[in-house]
Parts: sequence; C-alpha cells; structure tokens
Amino acid sequence: MYRNRLGKLRLGIQLASGIFFNGYLKGFGTGTIYNGRSKGACVPVLNCYSCPGALGACPIGSLQAVLGQRRIPFYILGSIMLFGIALGRVVCGFLCPFGFLQDMFHKIPSFKIRVPDRLHKALCMVKYGILAIMVVALPLAIAMGKGVAVPFFCKYVCPAGTASGVILVALNPTLQKLMGVLFGWKFLVLIVVLLLAIAIPRPFCRYLCPLGAFYGLFHKISLFSMTLDETSCIQCGKCEQICPMQVDITKKIQSAECIQCGACRNICPTGAIKRSKRVP
Repeated sequence: MYRNRLGKLRLGIQLASGIFFNGYLKGFGTGTIYNGRSKGACVPVLNCYSCPGALGACPIGSLQAVLGQRRIPFYILGSIMLFGIALGRVVCGFLCPFGFLQDMFHKIPSFKIRVPDRLHKALCMVKYGILAIMVVALPLAIAMGKGVAVPFFCKYVCPAGTASGVILVALNPTLQKLMGVLFGWKFLVLIVVLLLAIAIPRPFCRYLCPLGAFYGLFHKISLFSMTLDETSCIQCGKCEQICPMQVDITKKIQSAECIQCGACRNICPTGAIKRSKRVP
C-alpha cells in the first residue's frame, strides 16, 4: 500500500510539473505563444518555445541559440549545471513532461522489449553524441563561420518540441498553411518515439535526450542518489526487470542512466534499495 502511494505521488508530481511549466492557458485558447518575462528563464526540462502554454525557456534550445550568436552562454550553463548538481536525473524521473508522456504510452497493453545489454549500452552513448555535436559543435561552428544560426537538435530531432508544435499548429490556421517537409519529418520522429515507448520504456530518455546526457554527467556529485544495501539484497532480479532505464542495479545502481524514479525501490521485497541524499 505504501509503495503504491509512492507511485501515485510521483505521478502527481509529473502532472503538476507539466502544468506548472506550461501554465499559459490563454495560449491554448488563442494559438499564440507567451512572451512574458518568465520566458527568459530556463526551466530544468525540455520545454519548447513553440508550445502555446510554455512559461519558461528550454535550456537546450537556449544553449543552441546563444552559441549560434557567438556568445558564451554563462547563464544557461550555470542554470543547467545548478539543476544537475542539485537534482541530477531526478529531473528526468519526476519533472519532465515528455518523460511522463512516454510513461503513459508504455502503459498501453502490448508486448514489451528488453534491448540486448550490449546494444543498449552502445545506444545510450548516442545522446552524448547528440549533445556534443548537434547542440554544441554544429551551432558553434556555423556561428564562427558567420553563417545563419541553426538550432540543429530542436529543428531536426526534438520530439518533445514537435509534440508542443502540433498543438500550436492545430490552433493556428496560418501555420497549417506553412507546414512542409520538415514538419512532416519531425512528426515522423515523434510518432516513431511514441510507438517505441509502447514496447520500450522511455526510448527518448535512454538514447536521444541531450539534456538527460548533460544531467548524467553530474550523477556522481548530485545531491540525490539511489543506494543498494548488498547485505539485504537477495538477488531476485525484480528491480532490474522493472527499471525503465535498464540499469544494472545490483552491479552499478549509481549509474548516469538512472532517472531515480524509484520503481526499483518500490518493488524491492527486502527494502534493500533506498533513496539517499548526499551531504555536501
């Protein structure tokens, strides 16, 4: 009963987070984008500028934009480093609206797939490549060449942004007339990710999200972590079967891939898994 309440608490936090970061209700009614002062502040999750309800700036989109202007993004880097140190990938497990959307799709009754461990580990590195190349290197290289700044990840990949953009397009007849091949490609990426999410837990978070990759860099120093009491562990394997990020919990519970959702803790029959807070 207690563990069920923990799951419901996490669900409530995810819903509240999505509403809080996208609380400009007027935008959903008018098909317009909020441009108030809070739009200049980075939120800790992917939060596309084109979402009608977005009240804050997406850190990945902002990072690309500033690099594309040949400026050093001190504020943006400082913000996401602060989120990374304070929360780490707790942001992914509890606050990210697109993570919540993937969780909901995974609840759809269907066959479920466990990605072979070797392939899984290789695919996990893709998001770090996306962070280094699409988010940082390409916008910076074009800026240094004095070309037109291009937010490569936002423009060509980000399904979280597409999900928000679909709402804006649906509400705005002018945008409907301007839709082209690029929107079609982005919509295809979104559909593929959500279809994969039915069978594989959080495929975008595992393999593609550059923000998750950034937060993963802080997993050894972030304030929150999951710990395993090896003396109480009975090696039943239930925790690894349920982990949405396919973490090898009994060998490396403090992994950069752990989103600290608590699923392993909730299912552990002996209470060997605990959430802990590091003392600075």
